[in-house]
Amino acid sequence: MTDTSSDTRCAFVALIGAPNVGKSTLVNALVGSKVTIVSPKVQTTRTLVRGIAIEGASQLVFVDTPGIFAPRRRLDRAMVTTAWSGAHDADIVAMMIDAKLGIDDGADAILAKLGDVAGRKVLILNKVDLVAKPGLLALTEAANARAAFLATFMVSALTGDGVGEARAWLAANAPQGPWHYPEDQISDAPLRSLAAEITREQLFNRLHQELPYRSTVETDVWKELRGGAVRIEQTIYVERESQRKIVLGKGGASIKAIGAAARAEIAKIIEQPVHLFLFVKVREDWGDDPERYREMGLEFPRE
Repeated sequence: MTDTSSDTRCAFVALIGAPNVGKSTLVNALVGSKVTIVSPKVQTTRTLVRGIAIEGASQLVFVDTPGIFAPRRRLDRAMVTTAWSGAHDADIVAMMIDAKLGIDDGADAILAKLGDVAGRKVLILNKVDLVAKPGLLALTEAANARAAFLATFMVSALTGDGVGEARAWLAANAPQGPWHYPEDQISDAPLRSLAAEITREQLFNRLHQELPYRSTVETDVWKELRGGAVRIEQTIYVERESQRKIVLGKGGASIKAIGAAARAEIAKIIEQPVHLFLFVKVREDWGDDPERYREMGLEFPRE
């Protein structure tokens, strides 16, 4: 804790919603920097990612949670449990709804359980630039009839419209108390973890099969070099040899493209030259390995 004056405020704000409603994009917009990965594919976020912003005398800790959906696999169950735990631990819970989709089955299921969450709740309608005003008003009325929201915000996480207004309200309504993080810190994730997530983001972007859901990335080496550069070695784990071949690509083309894109993104974030080395290994049934869950910050479901 870095500030103990009585006029400071601090709030943990959990963003929850169905997969692909734009939670990660909004967290990055609220923080003003990239702290969590973004992909058009659903279920990209696997664990709680915290982005930190300062608004006046308030420190806001935004918790990007995995999308909530009907789980089928062990990893799915761990992600959904983590999302709800983030909501229960937060000072303020921000439920996000894709304004274009409205209250679909995913949003309906979350609204049905939202009453079990004790924290204060707000509603955020995202992608409002894609919906006419009468539709937005009807959606606002329908959602507020289902849960006790203190406020409703209409935003476009992609363009930034409405983001400042939401951040200002959250700052004004944060509980009084000391800040939990230094003023210049924008995430609680170690750089090693963020770098691994950036590479996993590029797996999503470059490979369009089901493979990314069956892969994980771990940073094995992070070494500061003379001259200010960083050497990073990472391992991409897949479940089968056929998947390893897909990641490598013909003549190594895919892994080279993934590495180049990840290296450029990591270098931009840490503001240092990066030498990135990627290795692809087969680890059968890693999705049922408790150690991999610990690496990702997830609780291993025993059943």
